[in-house]
Amino acid sequence: MTTILVTGGAGYIGSHAVLALKQAGYEVVVLDNLSNGHREIVEEVLQVKLIVGDTSDRQLLDQIFTTHDIAAVMHFAAYIAVGESVTDPGKYYRNNVIGTLTLLEAMLAASINKFIFSSTCALYGVPKFVPLTEGHPQDPISPYATSKWMVERILADFDPAYNLKSVRFRYFNAAGADPNGLLGEDHEPETHIIPLVLFAALGKRETIAIFGTDYPTRDGTCIRDYIHVADLAQAHILGLEYLLKGGESEVFNLGNGSGFSVREVIETAQKVTGKELKIVERDRRPGDPPILVGSSDKAQQILGWNPQYPNLNEIISHAWQWHQKRHK
Repeated sequence: MTTILVTGGAGYIGSHAVLALKQAGYEVVVLDNLSNGHREIVEEVLQVKLIVGDTSDRQLLDQIFTTHDIAAVMHFAAYIAVGESVTDPGKYYRNNVIGTLTLLEAMLAASINKFIFSSTCALYGVPKFVPLTEGHPQDPISPYATSKWMVERILADFDPAYNLKSVRFRYFNAAGADPNGLLGEDHEPETHIIPLVLFAALGKRETIAIFGTDYPTRDGTCIRDYIHVADLAQAHILGLEYLLKGGESEVFNLGNGSGFSVREVIETAQKVTGKELKIVERDRRPGDPPILVGSSDKAQQILGWNPQYPNLNEIISHAWQWHQKRHK
């Protein structure tokens, strides 16, 4: 069996990718420092090998690549909180950039040259047009987004220099949970709107805030592109197979192709949960563009990726199933 190293495999998107890899017949080794991941998800639910450690630990990486026959690496081990990246940028550059560089150099030393990178649509900055394509200008406006942009530049330079082939996936808003209820979203603290709305439905929050109701959108609230986490995971399988078959380095947006407003998310959650939520309207937050929706045409054309759960009701229903189970 082909073995894949998944860094950050105990986290939200990483754990769903591990599940998809197992279902596709791959052997998986997870490397996670458990700062945001969950040991029990890897060891008890997914039942794959977990190595607790950090991508900045070159000695550990060399040991992993010596003792396991790794064919490719999927890299999810990044800090992702935009606000925190502004107040503590050093943490983000140290982990997201230096940690990734250390990982790449260890891979090259072990003659491993296939890399799947978890990037972000945030590197586009404020949209100049929508839907955003891969050719949209890159203008990151937070240290988090800049850290991802820097890694993409490193990967672009490492291909001609060292023949390191990469697929860079620029995510829009990952959402939902495993349709069978095995896995879900469990951040601490939680900042994403769908779990926050569901926390309110569970009685764990008193209110849900809408930041800005006067945007030039269909209902005055921001519109975002929510992509089901299981569809993201499936894209990673297709990206891996593309590289294993000899594909050249590429970058792909991963999104739904259609957007849902903040108000639509709340209304759908109320229908799914049967709960009436107390909504608080607040002022706009600085830097929030009115519409952020991406085109995934390239991933569909080259990888044959076809999202199975584009419906907001399904995305929220799967997340609700998970959160009820997780927080009962």
